[in-house]
Amino acid sequence: MNVFDIIGPIMIGPSSSHTAGAVRLGRVANKLMDGQTPARLDITLSGSFARTGRGHGTDRALLAGIMGYHSYSEEIRDALAIASGRGIDYRFIRRDIPDTHPNTARVEYVLPNGERGSVQGASIGGGNIRVDLVNDMKVDFNGDSHTLLVMHLDRPGVIASVTNLMRWEYSELNICNFHLSRERKGGNAIMTIEVDSRPPDSLIADIRRLENVTNALLIRRL
Repeated sequence: MNVFDIIGPIMIGPSSSHTAGAVRLGRVANKLMDGQTPARLDITLSGSFARTGRGHGTDRALLAGIMGYHSYSEEIRDALAIASGRGIDYRFIRRDIPDTHPNTARVEYVLPNGERGSVQGASIGGGNIRVDLVNDMKVDFNGDSHTLLVMHLDRPGVIASVTNLMRWEYSELNICNFHLSRERKGGNAIMTIEVDSRPPDSLIADIRRLENVTNALLIRRL
């Protein structure tokens, strides 16, 4: 435990759960979009996010994070206007998502090139988050570690190809957590790999070249 677990994060806004945590959730979406400005956003607020989020600035915080701002950025206050100024078509949907944490948000985005994606997660207190779904596949990470997301086809040997690459070409990296999710046998799958230290940029390019890997992303420690 560090001092920020006790006193909370440095932040703009009244609530670490509804504001700081919401910014961090938005920043995960920003990483998934590789920092691009989305053409369209559908943001679902569930539970207490839906009922009290407007007063706590949850809507502005999520938009700010999606645009790459931090929990301490003054731009959070004007995030709605900034998003409109950037030409982002956004809407907030307030409805309960079954079987989720009370502070849950789902971000669905469309990039200018038509690419679509989504992320769903929860703000679990003190500015901390838990990411549950990426592109509707189950994941489990909190942004406290550097996280590799490897999208791939569920084929024999893909996991070994990725981990062998990391073992032999990036031996300085230590995997501290691993999670695999798949739509169905033989379908799309996603690896979530958390590492202790910051990976070099070349790792993502090398993983993307592996057979049956469809995409790879690095979410640096938030």
